[in-house]
Amino acid sequence: MHGTSLASARAVLAEAEPVLAAAGKDAEMIGEQLLDIVSILDGSGPLRRALTDPARAGADKAGLVKQLFAKSDERTVNIMERLATERWSKENDLADAVEFIGVEAMLIAAENASEMQTVADQLFQFDREVHRHRDLRIVLADNDLPASQRTAVIDKLIGNAHPIARELAKRAVAHPRGRSLTASLLLVGDLAAARRERRVATVTSATPLSESQRDRIKGLLKQIYGVEVQLNVAVEPEVLGGIRIRIGDEIFDATVLTRLSEARRSFAS
Repeated sequence: MHGTSLASARAVLAEAEPVLAAAGKDAEMIGEQLLDIVSILDGSGPLRRALTDPARAGADKAGLVKQLFAKSDERTVNIMERLATERWSKENDLADAVEFIGVEAMLIAAENASEMQTVADQLFQFDREVHRHRDLRIVLADNDLPASQRTAVIDKLIGNAHPIARELAKRAVAHPRGRSLTASLLLVGDLAAARRERRVATVTSATPLSESQRDRIKGLLKQIYGVEVQLNVAVEPEVLGGIRIRIGDEIFDATVLTRLSEARRSFAS
């Protein structure tokens, strides 16, 4: 989302935040209902167009929402009514906004229980586990397999994880929305970091980092970005040595493997 759509999504989230914070554990249920609505919107072009048509009165669109989602929690319906009355640059942006607020609601539920960091850490570790096993990545990304079979794999892998972490991982697998699993999990991690007013840096190293090494990296990144940075550390012996740091689309790579690859390319040229 960009421009008008992003502003609309943020405006509705700002109004929903106090409601979700006051909802306690119910915020998780509201988030699940919103994410269910994302799947409905993704599967219905006519509905997306009806709810984003700028020529249609806001009250009319809000009435349609109330009619379609009457069985949902009143707070979920209120959020959807507000979204329907906003302006959207593209019809698909509405579903993106519902997903954005749905994930935020799940994170707020974890935050209400002082467990948001646990959820973010478990999703990161799950992503690293999938990254290490090619066969697992293939199975989870195989859309020819029923979603129930793919999500059953999640239960086997992280059955003891926080319920919100499991639910978000399952939805990322069952409804990828055109993204890779890693991209979906990074989205959650970035939103969790933003709630803590931090950015997330994924640090890949051949060996575990000491606390002093972590502190030096965080200090350096804070100087660069001007905000606190959360480190997610992935240990991958195949990089041989050095570290690789990824923040959003930016990568700082100083691994031995990368330097060897660059040397080989230099000799080849």
